[in-house]
Amino acid sequence: MEKYIADEKRYAGGMEYNRCGRSGVLLPKVSLGFWHNFGGIDYYGRSRAIARYAFDHGITHFDLANNYGPPYGSAELTMGQLMDDDFRPYRDELFISTKAGYDMWPGPYGNWGSRKYLMASLDQSLRRMKIDYVDLFYSHRYDPETPLEETLQALVDIVRAGKALYVGISRWPLEALKVAVKYLRERDTPLLIYQGRLNLLDRAPQDEGITDLCEKEGVGFISFSPLAQGLLTDRYLNGIPDDSRMMRDHFLKRDVLTPELLERLRHLNAVAESRGETLAEMALAWILHQKGVTSVLVGASSEEQLQKNLKCIAAEPFADGQIV
Repeated sequence: MEKYIADEKRYAGGMEYNRCGRSGVLLPKVSLGFWHNFGGIDYYGRSRAIARYAFDHGITHFDLANNYGPPYGSAELTMGQLMDDDFRPYRDELFISTKAGYDMWPGPYGNWGSRKYLMASLDQSLRRMKIDYVDLFYSHRYDPETPLEETLQALVDIVRAGKALYVGISRWPLEALKVAVKYLRERDTPLLIYQGRLNLLDRAPQDEGITDLCEKEGVGFISFSPLAQGLLTDRYLNGIPDDSRMMRDHFLKRDVLTPELLERLRHLNAVAESRGETLAEMALAWILHQKGVTSVLVGASSEEQLQKNLKCIAAEPFADGQIV
């Protein structure tokens, strides 16, 4: 593949940016997640083409985690290769995040939220990605055993060491989030962002009061799994395709697609058609129109899929009484 020169019109092509809480950070409304399609089992040329397309269209935020792949660590290795091949001249235009919290290596120190694990994991992530710092480092999940103060102080010290510019948390319960906001603010390392699963089928962050708290406290919110691992597309409206993720019965189980859910998906698809959109476009647009949402994380298996996802940016607001 030829030497990469970013599109000079990358910031004039329709991407819009939202302020992340009460911070100086602007995030693209659509961010690119590396959970799937950037691992060691994936064709690097395709991963590279997706990342190039994203940046050429104003997506400055690449979201990773230590265990993304498969195998674990390989998405970050892909990011390191992308830095060498394409993106090092543009490092200061990129907002790169990674996380630690799930099992990463054997033994008692490769999991959860201890200071030892978080700091060791980030050092490994930086080596894999071939960068000196990340823009954002997350605690990937709540640890019910480790004292919150230990996890949070590790995040503070990671910023003070210059290994991350900002910190975030993902999938913490409301009461722990309240502790985090207060603890980090008191130590001059304010919580930048909360990452949670929010989509048309799973509104738990809203129901639990997390999005309201984030907005009140000036914390950004970014949604992962916005299409419910493909349920909120046209893939399953007529059952389970043979080549679908659900047929592989790994992350998305076949017994999820109940008659009740299928009826719900068909209703949502009818609403989308009435708006002149696909179900996926509407599902992404709905998230972006929710109070307090900064960005939505999308995955992509091709440039064409990413192109379709970007249409949500220009989608019309939802009319009063429009049932979604």
